[in-house]
Amino acid sequence: MSLRANRVGEQMKKELGDIIGRKIKDPRIGFVTVTDVSVSGDLQIAKVFISVLGDEEQRQNTLKGLAKAKGFIRSEIGQRIRLRKTPEIQFEFDESINYGNRIETLIHELNVQNKEED
Repeated sequence: MSLRANRVGEQMKKELGDIIGRKIKDPRIGFVTVTDVSVSGDLQIAKVFISVLGDEEQRQNTLKGLAKAKGFIRSEIGQRIRLRKTPEIQFEFDESINYGNRIETLIHELNVQNKEED
């Protein structure tokens, strides 16, 4: 990924957090954290990785709400970041957080088992 794409991604991450947190009033959208934004080298596509507090239903509802607000979000980004063409936004869940939590749980369980065996 180019340095420029990286900078645009960082700027988008900051702005998206603000837009999603303050500007969107869709009740389906829960507590969302923008964990990362990966912008393609040609600045055409931005994959926005999000983490949502709640169960699977809340996660899916949040994704639907964000998909519906995509046009608004993109126009807000276009106003805040000066680019010739605002990247197309794709929302995805950041599974690395769940993966990390799962590993932490497994390590904890192993430690408990080891203490019981001692």
